[in-house]
Formats: sequence, structure tokens, C-alpha cells
Amino acid sequence: MTSIAIIGGTGYAGSHIAREAAARGLDVTTVSRSVPIAPIADTTHIAGSLADQVLIEKLAGDNDVLAVAVHATGQPALRDVLDDVIAAAEASGTRLAFVGGAGSTLVADGGPRLVDTDAFPAEYKPEALAHGAVLDRLRAHEGSLEWFYVSPAAGFGAWAEGEATGSYRSSDDVLLADAAGNSAIGGADYAKAFVDEIVEPAHRNARFHVAY
Repeated sequence: MTSIAIIGGTGYAGSHIAREAAARGLDVTTVSRSVPIAPIADTTHIAGSLADQVLIEKLAGDNDVLAVAVHATGQPALRDVLDDVIAAAEASGTRLAFVGGAGSTLVADGGPRLVDTDAFPAEYKPEALAHGAVLDRLRAHEGSLEWFYVSPAAGFGAWAEGEATGSYRSSDDVLLADAAGNSAIGGADYAKAFVDEIVEPAHRNARFHVAY
């Protein structure tokens, strides 16, 4: 049985991933700073954070996949602990998986990135740029680390949940949108794409983007 630990496993993306993974028979551990009010069925919960390197090393050693589903500008900032997380995963042969952002996707082949366009909201730029820096760091890493990074559509969050469709489209780097120009993905369908990659790896050491 494939085992996965999800840092930030009680947040929006993390909890959807946990539910999807558990429903498909994976051994799921969620990790967050506090105990969730409503525990996710068929999962184990541990209180902790990325700042606890001893915990991260244990989770990496005990699981096949270590997923990171936290704000890049949180406490601690993801960039500040990323090298330690990479080292723990690489030492254990654990695959790293990241819930990324849409800002680093390209609006067309060759760019620019969505975050670098005038239309990108200024209040979201620090988080988008921080997530982009994490992706750049992963791409630059040389060694035996295995990882993947999933960027959601531009419209992604509890405020745009929608209904689960059981389907999604994917691309490597270019932002996907529908005929009306809307880029969206619901939490359940994003989680399906994420767990699909765990169960049947198709993007080794790469980012991919999912949307309807």
C-alpha cells in the first residue's frame, strides 16, 4: 500500500487530496499545527509543521510520498525550509509532491508568466512569486530527488469549489482556460489529478498544470 504524508493536510487543497487518497486505498497521514475539528475519515493525523526538521525526517522515512500543501509565504516560509525538506526526502528515497500556484504558469508558449502580467492582482503577487521560487529551486536541484509540482487553474479555492466532475485537462506550463477565457478547477478534481500522479507517475521531476 502506498503511503503519503500531507503537510497542510487539513487545508483546502490538502484535505481534498487526503480524502481522494484515502478513498483510493492509500495510507494517509495528515499533518497540521492543530487537530482538525472534523477528522478526515480513514486517515491518521499528526500535529506538527515544516519547521520541525525531526518530524519531517521521520515522515519522509515512513512514507512513500511527502506532499507539501502549505502557503509559500507562511510561517515558516517554504523557501526557508525547502532545502531541509529536499534533503530529508532525498535521504529516504521519498517522492516529494507540491501543491503549487497558478502564477508561475505561462499565459502562452514562451511566456510571460501569469504573475508577471498587468492583470495579476498585486495582493497575490508575494505568494505567487514565492511559489515560483520553490518551483525554480526544484528544477535546479541536482541529485537523486524525485518530485512533482501541480499548479491549479487561476480560479482555485474554497470560494470557487464547484461540483466534482471526475475529469480535468493538463498541460506542462501553459495556463489552460475554457472557450470563455475562464481558468478554473474544483478541489475534488484537482485532488484527483494529484493522486493520479501518485498512483501512476507521469511527470517525474516536473511541474504540470490542471484545469477544466
